[in-house]
Amino acid sequence: MNGAMAGSIQQALLDARDQDGQMEFLDFDHMPAEGLDLSELTCKQVTFHACRFTGCDFSKTGFYSCTFTDCQFADCRFFASFWKQSRIIGCKGDGGDFRKSRLKECALNGAVFRYANFTNTVWERTVLTDCNFTGAALSESKIVKVTFEKVDLTGAELFRTSLKGCDLSSCTLDRIALSETCAELKGAKIDASQAPVVARILGIEVSP
Repeated sequence: MNGAMAGSIQQALLDARDQDGQMEFLDFDHMPAEGLDLSELTCKQVTFHACRFTGCDFSKTGFYSCTFTDCQFADCRFFASFWKQSRIIGCKGDGGDFRKSRLKECALNGAVFRYANFTNTVWERTVLTDCNFTGAALSESKIVKVTFEKVDLTGAELFRTSLKGCDLSSCTLDRIALSETCAELKGAKIDASQAPVVARILGIEVSP
């Protein structure tokens, strides 16, 4: 579906299904969507502002140069979704399912994904700024040339996810879950003030 505006997300979805799953050049503002099957769509240059998605399925959907601003995702599924040159700004997706998704050349700013599942994801040349990933599952993921700026990773699971080459010096690393060898942090950069936190993860007691 092509056009500047859309009457509703529901109508745009119906139109897209009739047009080989294509949704392009649309703007959605303050629109609700509940229980919609938005899976396997191709979204290009679509903008979502202050939209609320509840129980929606975005599995295997591709987002190309799309922007989500101040949106909320409740009980939504993004399994195996693909994101390229897209932006997620001020959005909230606690507990979302992003397993096996891929984000390439994207930007996340002020996004909250507490306890979301990002297992087996691929992150490439993506920038995360002021984001909250408290308790999120990021295990067995591939991270390539990703920038972390003030990202809260408290209690995040990072098993078998190499952070080599990542600068984590501005991030919160309390209680992150790693393998016994803590190999995930090998080659990562941390600040001196974070050393006691890493020491606790390693089971080392630091004298005051």
